[in-house]
Amino acid sequence: MFDDTLELAENKLLLLYILEQIKLPISKNQFTEIVLENNLINYFTLQQYISELISADFTEYNEVDGKHRLTVTSKGHRVLSMFTNRLSQNKLDIVDSYIKENMNTIRQQIDITADYTIANNNSFTVNLKAIENDLALIDLKLNVVSNKQARDICARWKNNSSELYTKIIKMLIDD
Repeated sequence: MFDDTLELAENKLLLLYILEQIKLPISKNQFTEIVLENNLINYFTLQQYISELISADFTEYNEVDGKHRLTVTSKGHRVLSMFTNRLSQNKLDIVDSYIKENMNTIRQQIDITADYTIANNNSFTVNLKAIENDLALIDLKLNVVSNKQARDICARWKNNSSELYTKIIKMLIDD
């Protein structure tokens, strides 16, 4: 039982450590992806731990551009600073290495968004955004006639936002 309690505490500390190291508010999906890609905690246990960390006021959801993003609270920072030494160096190395290698992708996923909603029975509203240093570079809303078009536009924006942004600006500026 004591070992289970230690593992639970270490896992929750590890989650706080990941959020602190990223230094950006991230979605629950992004956070889940990071943890699962590194085989740190299984999915169901992770979801339980996230809920418990929120209930204990160690993490919280903040609304950023209408989306809920997960961050560490000041209480979470204090607990982590007191108990970071209880985390295994191996897990810290895994997290640090992953964040170092993937920070640009993580940041891009935060700064580039593409979503769609049903406008009415015959159309969908696609919302494409690119944000840099808290400044919206582009915030574009389009109405399209099918779910497939909406999904395709979102996927293309996520994969080629820089190129598409440049083309849009060029088309608007050039004579």
